[in-house]
Order: sequence, then C-alpha cells, then structure tokens
Amino acid sequence: MLMHIPTAVVAVIFLFMPPMVIAQDIDGIVEHPMIKRYPGQVIAWQHIENYQPYKVAVGPVTGYRSITDWIETEGRVTRTFYKYEGEDRTYSEVYKNYRDALKAEGFEILGEGMFADRKGSAIGSRQWMEVTFRANPATKPGAVGTMFSGTSSSGGAGAIVARKERAVGTAYLVVYVEQHSKNYIGTLVDIVEVEAAETGLVVVDAEALGSDIEEYGRVVLEGIVFDFDKATLKPESKAALDVIAGYLNNNPKKSFYVVGHTDSKGSFAYNRKLSSDRAQAVADALKKNYGIASERLEPHGVGPLVPKFSNHSDVGQDKNRRVELVER
Repeated sequence: MLMHIPTAVVAVIFLFMPPMVIAQDIDGIVEHPMIKRYPGQVIAWQHIENYQPYKVAVGPVTGYRSITDWIETEGRVTRTFYKYEGEDRTYSEVYKNYRDALKAEGFEILGEGMFADRKGSAIGSRQWMEVTFRANPATKPGAVGTMFSGTSSSGGAGAIVARKERAVGTAYLVVYVEQHSKNYIGTLVDIVEVEAAETGLVVVDAEALGSDIEEYGRVVLEGIVFDFDKATLKPESKAALDVIAGYLNNNPKKSFYVVGHTDSKGSFAYNRKLSSDRAQAVADALKKNYGIASERLEPHGVGPLVPKFSNHSDVGQDKNRRVELVER
C-alpha cells in the first residue's frame, strides 16, 4: 500500500534539503589539449611557465634522495592537478586509464610503475615521487600540496613517464597518481613542450601571458630582443610584439607599466638609463605599430635592482636582461 504524502509536505521537505554541490574546475583554467582527463576529475590547481627547466626522471631511486637517470630539458611547462572525490574509483583505475590514453595517442612510454604501498624505489613509488618533486618543486601554492606532502593514511601510487615527437618539437608528459585517502584520488599531469628551446628564440604566447598576469600581476615578455648594449629592437621581436598586442587588444580595460631590467655589469646609472630606454622602445613599438593607446602603457627602467637569478653566471645575466608588463 502506497502512502500518500501531501504536496505541501513534499514542498517543505525539498525546501529544507541542502542543495547539491557539483564540483567544478577552478576559475581561469584552460586545460591542455594534449591529453583528456579521467571522467569525473576536476582541476583544482594549475601552473603554467612559458619557459623553464624540467628534469624528467626515467630511472629508479639509486641512493638517498637520488636518481641517476634523468632527461634534463626546458621549455613551456604546464602543470595541472586533478581531484577525484568518491569511493567508487581507485588510483589504479585512474592510472590505467591515463596509461591507455597515452599509448592510444602515440606516446612512447619511457617508464611506468604502480605500487599498492609506500615501499619500493622504482618509477611510480612514493620514494621516487618524493625525489622527482624535489627536482621539480611546485612554486605556486594550492591544492597540489596534498600530492607533494602526502599523508600517513595515503594508499597506493603510480606514475607514467612518456614522450612524443611532434612536428613542432618533442613533448614530455609525466602523470603522477596517488590514493590520498579513501575518497580522494589526486593526479598531477606535467607537460613539457621543448620546441621553444630547440628554436633558440622563446616567444611568449597568449595563454601563458594571460595566466601570469592573472596570477602574479606581471609577465616577462619573452622574445623581445635588442641590439647589443642598445635600445634598438631587433626584427625577430615582431612575433612577441604580435602576441602582446593581441592580448592588449583583447583586454582593452587593462593598463600596464612597461618595465625594463638589466644585468649588473657596468655602472648603475648606465644600466638604469638602458633599461628605461628599452622599456620606452617596447611601449613606442606597441603604440606606433599596433595602435595601443599611449595612456595604457607607462614605461620605466629599474636597471639591475630586481634580478630573477644570480648575476654570477652568463645564464643568470641573460635571464635578468628582460622587459616585463606589470599591471597597473
């Protein structure tokens, strides 16, 4: 016999039921198209660096916090952390899904491993993950911290290291999966696109440019190059200027300081003027050649005052010579 519940009572029941919360990706995320996520995952953290070093581990742990076999590369690095919350899936299912997807997309598997406990030193073990995370630390805080710290209650873990040769250059992809708790599976997908390093000229792209501005309020304008010791823009700067102008046109309400930086060689007064002249050259090029309004770009030079790296090496000096957009 079915019990009849008055409509008014049903309405009251639904009125006081808590609303269903559907997990969603964090705001401002553009998922990398190279590989699809596991169904039900949400993006809880992402960090994009237009150009940076990355060490791809292709061998086991061979000593205390030590791995012998690495591929040391550099390029555009996209790190995306996914969460899966629920008791209906395990880390091993997520791991196998990614492995099959990589093989289906033509990736070469350089190493893989899956471990049900914290023991072991091979690829995919927690000890192996700890060493690789030390070599490639997360410089932006957020939900990925659960992957890097682990917990005493953590379950199994696994990792897949893969490579794909593309027309535009080599790409490395490393997938880390861990059963963080009974109803929480974390997955970190690191993608390293090395074509920029191979071409010899790194150019900022619109996605990384926008991501850095939203995240840090500033961005290094990779691909802006000058004649030696001068403020004359070289013709190869055009590709970067095209991207920068496109971003400015797509975000007409944003205004920026254009800030020039130098290394520490030479006198402070000389470097301060050179950095100011270079900032002015970039602002002038964007105004004259792309029609960007003058009031949106205010050039300044700070010389060697804000280095990104030590000036004791040629590489550090090269990185310190740069122009940045800083949001006003």
